[in-house]
Amino acid sequence: MAFSTQESDEVLSEMNVTPLVDVMLVLLVVFIVTAPMLTNAIPINLPKTEAVAPPDQKDPLVVSIDAAGKIFINKDEIQPDLLQGSLQAEKDKNTDLRVQLQADDSVDYGVVAKAMASIEKAGITKLAVITAR
Repeated sequence: MAFSTQESDEVLSEMNVTPLVDVMLVLLVVFIVTAPMLTNAIPINLPKTEAVAPPDQKDPLVVSIDAAGKIFINKDEIQPDLLQGSLQAEKDKNTDLRVQLQADDSVDYGVVAKAMASIEKAGITKLAVITAR
């Protein structure tokens, strides 16, 4: 590291980047800590499977089933009998609608099967079942 002496009357025009680096490192730590907290709004224990690369998707509709058997569409709770109608309305808005289904691993398979049947009856053909790695 080179130190300059002030023997000459020249003005130093070098920028001190140390505070900038400190701020960037603090921001990096903040993002690393907060990013995992933003991903799961509904606590669901997903079953474990092999890792598979998902296809490119633009804003898929997420249907979630929690441990109590409650059904959610993108964080909004919905009654099971209204699921098909809501999905048909979304399908009418977007003909290329993609749906992701995630269910807690303790949920009865019958609830998941009924949700999948409602998705199929709504005319949605692009369905991804989400699991944990």
